[in-house]
Amino acid sequence: MNSSLNRNISILKDEKYQVWITIIDAFIIMVGIFTLIYVYGLNTNFNLKIIMGILLVMILVGFVIKKYESEERWEVADTVISKFVLIDESGEVVKEWPIKEETSLLIGKNSGHVEVDIDLSNTEYASLINYEHAVLNRVTDKWYIEDIDEIHSVGIKKANRHTKSKLTQRRPLQINAGDTIYIANTRIVVK
Repeated sequence: MNSSLNRNISILKDEKYQVWITIIDAFIIMVGIFTLIYVYGLNTNFNLKIIMGILLVMILVGFVIKKYESEERWEVADTVISKFVLIDESGEVVKEWPIKEETSLLIGKNSGHVEVDIDLSNTEYASLINYEHAVLNRVTDKWYIEDIDEIHSVGIKKANRHTKSKLTQRRPLQINAGDTIYIANTRIVVK
């Protein structure tokens, strides 16, 4: 019961964070629109129009670059992956899976019918993890994760980011050392 409550609180915090980001973005856009109306519609000072135009263009370009920059830009991180590490709520290492010469790893829970490579059966959130939840595949020297569970999604937090995002089902995403994989609030760090 407590683990379910913690998961729900974590989800609510993420949703509140996203709502606040959306509100702040909308506020920034409104301030920009009102500034444009004042400077170019109500004001008659030509120099102010030039200065504000340059300033607004610089702010807009910076905002767009920061907000919508490409994921590929962050993939310059170290891509040499040697293991996957399960960590608990306090950040302590629970279990490690060295990858050696592996080319594909199945993440989920072992059962009589399914044997997985990264077994999360004994984790706190095991009841929310499917027997075949996600798969890791190596293509040349790069690793990709793919969400194969239809009910509970897989999250990823890139090493240089502060927020995590959900994977699109059946669409592989490249992972790098330092990234964190979230499966039902179970954290696996890529090292």
